[in-house]
Amino acid sequence: MNSIHSRTTPADALVIFGVTGDLVHKMIFPALYAMVKRGVLNVPVVGVAGSKLSLAQLHTRAKDSIKQAGKIDDRDALDHLLSLLKYVGGDYNDLETFKAMKQALGDARRPAHYLAIPPTLFAKVIKALGSSGLADQARVIIEKPFGRDLASARELNRIAQSVFPEDSIFRIDHYLGKEAIMNILYFRFANSFLEPIWNRNHVASVQITLAEDFGVKGRGTFYESAGCLRDVIQNHLFQIVALLAMEPPAYQGFGAVHSEKAKVFQVMRPLQPDDVVRGQYTGYRKEPGVAKDSDVETFCALRLFIDSWRWQGVPWYLRSGKCLAATAAEVLVELKPPPQRLFDDSAPVDGRANYLRFRLSPNSAVALAVRVKRAGKEFVGDQRELYLLNEQPGEEAPYERLLSDAMAGNGALFTSEEAVEAAWVVVDPVLDAHHRAHPYKPDSWGPKQADALIAADGSWHNPRSVVA
Repeated sequence: MNSIHSRTTPADALVIFGVTGDLVHKMIFPALYAMVKRGVLNVPVVGVAGSKLSLAQLHTRAKDSIKQAGKIDDRDALDHLLSLLKYVGGDYNDLETFKAMKQALGDARRPAHYLAIPPTLFAKVIKALGSSGLADQARVIIEKPFGRDLASARELNRIAQSVFPEDSIFRIDHYLGKEAIMNILYFRFANSFLEPIWNRNHVASVQITLAEDFGVKGRGTFYESAGCLRDVIQNHLFQIVALLAMEPPAYQGFGAVHSEKAKVFQVMRPLQPDDVVRGQYTGYRKEPGVAKDSDVETFCALRLFIDSWRWQGVPWYLRSGKCLAATAAEVLVELKPPPQRLFDDSAPVDGRANYLRFRLSPNSAVALAVRVKRAGKEFVGDQRELYLLNEQPGEEAPYERLLSDAMAGNGALFTSEEAVEAAWVVVDPVLDAHHRAHPYKPDSWGPKQADALIAADGSWHNPRSVVA
């Protein structure tokens, strides 16, 4: 079992399981390159995979990945990254693979093991790390999804904790590494004007949209096993809900944030079939690896309630989907209208009162919608947005930030066991017991049934791909 020092002592090596996979090629090599450029990565990086690959071939993959992600603008940093790379090829079922890893690690005694592998292999690799002695003083970084329902999440937690102590387990959700998501937490608790109105007395509803204008991109087999509810809503969107709904942490520390976020999940009302609208874009069943009669949802909208003192009775509307009309993510917190209509036009024509809008992607912004009087004698006006574009040069990419934090032992942006299991409790009732998926046209905003879901509280706010 880990010594107490390993919790705060930086890792002295990074082991990447699944180093030849798609995730590593798209996201991890560019993140490692950025970490080297910033001077925060200067330890051996051992790649592990089943492929018979030479070190030169791994170097070629790394260079190709970094080129595709942008440009190679620091040749010394690239050369340094390549000098840190090592490769171990072998079967995860074979203890010889783990012996070869130990050899590749050399003098390193506190490795961080990053599991960028299919979830079906998590338990197998964690157990092998334990039996081979590679878990002592080490950390494990587990890629999402963490389980596919409550029972499997509990079992994975049990296995992980039989090998690693809880504070050496880093459950990664790359969404939490985004600057715009971290800004929600900061914006809420660094500004005093918000707290008096951030409750059921002043907030009418909250909606969160995470939209993509593309399909499953050849990942039909994966999507058949996951679906939108598991892939995006139970993790990414729930994490945003927790940051918006949590109580102020008692102190500045990730333990306090984890505790308050977990409490939000614990008081979420478990979903029922009528709270969920599932959709599937026309053409999904023609994707490779997709069943001809598939009922897997590529779109999901749901109505959620948080039964806490602060949020009792306030509906939260979440939706996400593929092949929608835009690629963007936004939060809209709609406020209740003034208690008395002093001016004839104070009820907005489109039915939307004042609101606060957090734009999360593709750019980061905060907007506050307020009514402003038009020039003239009449007391009539328009609703306008006070808009703050919050893009900042030099922002760390999510995986760069998360891998740096995990190697440093900082668990602030990772998910706790308590929160993972509590979130699964909410969605578990509708994973199998649900209505059939409704077809919808690509480039639309999903099936019309999703509009009916929110109708009692207004309409969906449709974000745009462009800066707005």
